Amino acid sequence: MKTLYKKIIVVLCLVVIVGQAKAQNFTVILGRPTNNSVTASLMFDQNVQFYLEYGTTSGNYTGNTTVYNGTMNITDEVDMTGLLPDTRYYYRVRYQATGAGSYAASSEYKFHTQRAPGSTFTFTVEADEHLYDKKGVQSIYRQTLDHEAQDNPDFMLSLGDIFGDDHYPTTITPFQLDSLHEAYRPFLGQVCHSIPFYVCLGNHEGENDYYYNQTPPNNLCIWATQSRKTYYPNPYPNSFYSGNTAVEPYGIGNPENYYAWEWGDALFIVLDPYWNKPVAPELSGDWNLTLGKEQYDWLRKTLETSKAKWKFVFSHNLIGGLDMKGTMRGGIEAAKYLEWGGYNLDGTYGFDKARPGWGKPIHQLLVDNKVTIFFHGHDHTYAKQDLDGIVYQAGPQPSASDTDLGNRGQLYHYDNGTVVGGTGYIRVRVSPTEVKADYVQTWTPSKEKANPKVKNGMVADTYSIKAVK
Repeated sequence: MKTLYKKIIVVLCLVVIVGQAKAQNFTVILGRPTNNSVTASLMFDQNVQFYLEYGTTSGNYTGNTTVYNGTMNITDEVDMTGLLPDTRYYYRVRYQATGAGSYAASSEYKFHTQRAPGSTFTFTVEADEHLYDKKGVQSIYRQTLDHEAQDNPDFMLSLGDIFGDDHYPTTITPFQLDSLHEAYRPFLGQVCHSIPFYVCLGNHEGENDYYYNQTPPNNLCIWATQSRKTYYPNPYPNSFYSGNTAVEPYGIGNPENYYAWEWGDALFIVLDPYWNKPVAPELSGDWNLTLGKEQYDWLRKTLETSKAKWKFVFSHNLIGGLDMKGTMRGGIEAAKYLEWGGYNLDGTYGFDKARPGWGKPIHQLLVDNKVTIFFHGHDHTYAKQDLDGIVYQAGPQPSASDTDLGNRGQLYHYDNGTVVGGTGYIRVRVSPTEVKADYVQTWTPSKEKANPKVKNGMVADTYSIKAVK
């Protein structure tokens, strides 16, 4: 009976969210912005012919792509190329039902190519959307997205736990996985037609080595990776982005799971703690979560060779902690342990034995290379902490049904720093002289009415980091 109940819940979640997905004529999700290009992922609810036209002046489109034949409910990735660096572009979609004879025009959208050093720009960070379960509410998430759009960021990042692929790992089907990924398009399409979107993998994405090795190619990891790549264009290594160079079998190709790029005066690094499993002699007791040697070496090289003034690193959770076999919770209180800080859970130093030949734990690597902020999610709360010159920034949930969130910070051992409940996202403004971060909260009308001290869109915490002269 319990298994049947779970199956019913999955189906109901899919019906509710996918029902939203059919309400729009088409969705556009931007990704992979560079100095001279951007990728648009488009999906229509009918067979169409379409193209994109674009230019540097609103309403004046001097360039266009070729005409594509779009198939109903199938994504197409279209690259706008030959663009100018550090330039605002405006574009729109021209489309017609196959054989109709005249093209309709979408609203005008926009994006910005890579900023030049010395520029000022904004980006936003959200985490743990969880629309597939009771932890996330669609209407609240839409409010949060509206706020992010008003900030006019150059791009936005999600710290993971978006799709919920691993909640029913033994019963979920490829169709259900595909539906869960597709279901987010109308929400992200609300703003990501003009805000390029980056995915950082969470523990509930299902994309990890544990599932990958179970009866391939028919397993959760492979299906989930294929679906994510179908609907959301994450970066892969090229002349602009660095990252994982692996080519995986079973139709995956490049996993697009960890990557880095520079924008203005800043370096951005997105990590993946899940695809790699320690191997002998590295596999040792509690040390079962890892970047893997290849990703670790790439991280070290990326940090050490970058001359960027600001360095931002993103991961769903620390690769270390007080309970790595379980919940992987915590911030600076957990940073001392395992691959992140080098110490065994009993307080003895174990990095050199557990990771022979690596050199130094991840935290020390970040310290030595003057990382500005390490962003992490997973704990569904806002927590700004400082350790050895680095800000450890835990991200709030943008869609939480309980906007108070009780004692979550205490529950997950956030004993230091500024810990604030609520729902929302982090807005980061980067300039040559400082980085300014704001916790922007989302409050529903009923919450505002019940508590006159709160207001939708209010800044609940803010801090600045000055450039070192």
